[in-house]
Amino acid sequence: MSQKRDTRRRREQEEPDNKRHSLNTEAGIAAYMFLILFLLLVGYFIYFMAFKSEDFINNPANPRVKGFEKLVVRGEIKANDGTVLARTITRNGKEVREYPKGREYAHVVGFNSNGMSGIESDKSFYMLRSHAFILERIMNDLKEQKNPGDNIVTTLDSRLQQSAYYGMGSYKGACVAIDADTGAILAMVSKPDFDPNTVDQEWKSLSKSEDSVLLNRASQGLYPPGSTFKILTALSFLKNGGSLSDTFDCNGSYSTGGYTIHCYGGEVHGRQTFLQAFGNSCNVAFSQVGLSLPKGALKSTADEFYFNQKLPTDILNVKQSRFTLKASDDDALVMQTAIGQGNTLVTPLHMAMICEAVANDGVLKKPYVCDHIENNRGSLVRGHVSSELRLCSASEAKTLRRLMRYVVTNGTGRVVNSSSYTAYGKTGTAEFSEDKSKAHSWFVGFAKKGKKKIAVAVIMEGAGAGSSHAAPLARKMFETYLR
Repeated sequence: MSQKRDTRRRREQEEPDNKRHSLNTEAGIAAYMFLILFLLLVGYFIYFMAFKSEDFINNPANPRVKGFEKLVVRGEIKANDGTVLARTITRNGKEVREYPKGREYAHVVGFNSNGMSGIESDKSFYMLRSHAFILERIMNDLKEQKNPGDNIVTTLDSRLQQSAYYGMGSYKGACVAIDADTGAILAMVSKPDFDPNTVDQEWKSLSKSEDSVLLNRASQGLYPPGSTFKILTALSFLKNGGSLSDTFDCNGSYSTGGYTIHCYGGEVHGRQTFLQAFGNSCNVAFSQVGLSLPKGALKSTADEFYFNQKLPTDILNVKQSRFTLKASDDDALVMQTAIGQGNTLVTPLHMAMICEAVANDGVLKKPYVCDHIENNRGSLVRGHVSSELRLCSASEAKTLRRLMRYVVTNGTGRVVNSSSYTAYGKTGTAEFSEDKSKAHSWFVGFAKKGKKKIAVAVIMEGAGAGSSHAAPLARKMFETYLR
């Protein structure tokens, strides 16, 4: 009995110790968790202050940005050769923005009255910071004068921008050119345009314009891609077992399920390989290709190329391209979608990015328009940090280049061919109404000479076949940049 009492007494003594040990362990775990959370919070705060704070402040929705204008004279916006595109001047004792090149850069540079747009909006904060020499800033502060803001030096090529602007003529539409090696945007034109110098006086008519004059069609305009989308249809075909030597018969039309697809202008291409069908932009062949693909295959390819997603670029307010084909959709919509009609919509900027990736073995260099920021004396304040994404394999890009080269040498894009450079491309004729005679003119592609490569996308609203209007402008841009 005595031994049992001793054993029970020892257990009673040990139980509080075990409970204390368990509580100490739980408290220690909780303390470590709070410590880890605290360190993570501190780490994120440091990261935010070092890398993200300026971008947050620069958000156009931040009303405090305008307040910086009381202390700093808004900096200039320049082309890549130093041409001044926007500057602050004093008129009648008041600071106003002046745009020496006027309409040529209206949409990409933007305006700074009645709100902001373009680079004026995207980089507003950086032009309201001053990295002038410290003694200069001290003297200005003592005199109660504003300090000079930093300048934005863009990637825009003044010769190419001028060529694109005047090459568009009176057509509505857009044109985008990208340095395919770096992602630098060389030109961005949208029409109809406006004079940013007179936005205040003309605001009422501009803001209510039926032509959406203030809309930057290059980055915000959504269009049916027409046959330019056949680049992605072709890639999806190749990914799913197709080859360039596969053959198709074209008698000018193709019917199934009560729906008929016609080749443009009723043209008959006869028996042809897939390579030839791409070069001829044959709707009959590509309708059959669309029907032959596994359900969801075309959407998968579109997803890989950033349809229905935010485009990877530092340009703000870019519209997302749309691809809505579902596995349950009928054959008629599948055929339309495969040739770039149906419900698919795309921005010209997006099409230029697709061509850039094809030119770079499937790697997309993220497009950007701000090359660097400099102070009032030209000293570097902040440079661009490039980044890239892989959209398809190098072998797939190589095959697409072969297809796009054939378009230029033997197909619908022969007007772009030249002995002065090597060009690749795809024409497009995008129907946009019940009247089949009305169509947008598209050309997308790229060209290279030596170490220089340029990717372009051109659309002219209602101009008809891509080979007749958009392609000649693309050729002009290739010649301007690569000569």
